[in-house]
Amino acid sequence: MAESHGGAKGPAAGAHTEADGGHHGGGFPPFESSNYASQLVSLAIFFVLLYVIVSKLALPKVGGAIEARQNKIEGDLAEAQKLKDQSEAALKAYETELASARTRAQAIGNESRDKANAQAEAERKTLEEQLAAKLAGAEKTIASTRATAMSNVRGIAADAAGQIVQQLAGVVPDAASVNAAVDASLKG
Repeated sequence: MAESHGGAKGPAAGAHTEADGGHHGGGFPPFESSNYASQLVSLAIFFVLLYVIVSKLALPKVGGAIEARQNKIEGDLAEAQKLKDQSEAALKAYETELASARTRAQAIGNESRDKANAQAEAERKTLEEQLAAKLAGAEKTIASTRATAMSNVRGIAADAAGQIVQQLAGVVPDAASVNAAVDASLKG
């Protein structure tokens, strides 16, 4: 076996070289012009088969998925619109109820204020009447006391004037002249 590997040079070695790198005058088989027609027919058949497979198997699945997704989106949008309408209706009802409650609260406040004002006015009038009655009674008492005091003052003044004249002049004055002098002095 050593001989066949080592030194033998023959056609087998050359044939191996020709098979690996030998060129027979043509080019790369896909670029040869004699093969164009069969290649185009093969290409057309391949695309027709690919189109049939894709249109019958893959496209219906994709179309179904797209349609299901579109239906889901439309359903979600319809549900969202429904919820939005419900929330807007609830908001309007809330605002209406709130406005009504404010109106009622204001009416109750006004009514309470009016009642309190009326009650305060009635109490004020009652108090004024009581104070006026007490004031009138006090004025009558003062007038009566004043009249009594004035009548006593006249008598006291007449007695005092008579005693003063008696001590200063040593003469007892008559009561009529002392009373006339006191009356003139009290009048002004």
